[in-house]
Amino acid sequence: MDAQLFHLSDQNASLSEQREENGLLRLLSGRERAVLEPHLERVSFRNGDIIARAGDPAETICFPLTGIAAVLDSLEDDRRYAVALVGSEGFIGWPVLLGNDRWPHDVVMRAENGVAMRLRTEHLQAAIDAQPNIRTLLLRFTGILMGQMARTIVSSLAHSIERRMARWILLYHDRVRADEICMTHEEFRLMLGVRRSSVTDALHRLEESQAIRSTRGRLIVRDRDALLALAGDTYGHAEQEYRRILSSPGAA
Repeated sequence: MDAQLFHLSDQNASLSEQREENGLLRLLSGRERAVLEPHLERVSFRNGDIIARAGDPAETICFPLTGIAAVLDSLEDDRRYAVALVGSEGFIGWPVLLGNDRWPHDVVMRAENGVAMRLRTEHLQAAIDAQPNIRTLLLRFTGILMGQMARTIVSSLAHSIERRMARWILLYHDRVRADEICMTHEEFRLMLGVRRSSVTDALHRLEESQAIRSTRGRLIVRDRDALLALAGDTYGHAEQEYRRILSSPGAA
């Protein structure tokens, strides 16, 4: 498997370069876009802003243009853990397509400020009624996201902290505009569910491998190939599926 199928910086077509136009919206035909565009509202989010809150009515969906939306699951003691990331390649709002009128997870802007195109669910349904292929496209992405979530679960059960950390860094690197990423110890706690000291030890080991350089509140990707080798099979499957299912013309 070519684990770099999702990150296209070497092909001059990276996600960061596509981010002024959401990847899913870009795949729609002219007629499909025409039924959506009058109802799309451009909105901005600051790092840490809540895009959706678990239990709230799901009244809108969002197509990110910039930034990283982290899908977080919560425990009774208010601890939250990241289960997936979405950037400009996808959309936030898959529960609506699955018949849910409330958000099952928190969704929070992470790592940087972001911009998205927001759409009310009644306008989405009207667009789907007029152009059913819109639903097909969004459901295909939903399936890919479920694959990313499944790999998060398996990796948490089966892999070392260092391997899991390498995977999450790659997921962030796919969706940011540069090799420098705002990633604090709190960010890693959300992703890894371990103590601060364990995060520090894992960062040191990744630095020793020359894959990254860590500074206060920031991380610089120095060698993506080294990260890929460290991540192993924790990373790559969902990214390959994205390319296979959604990246070709006429994917919808």
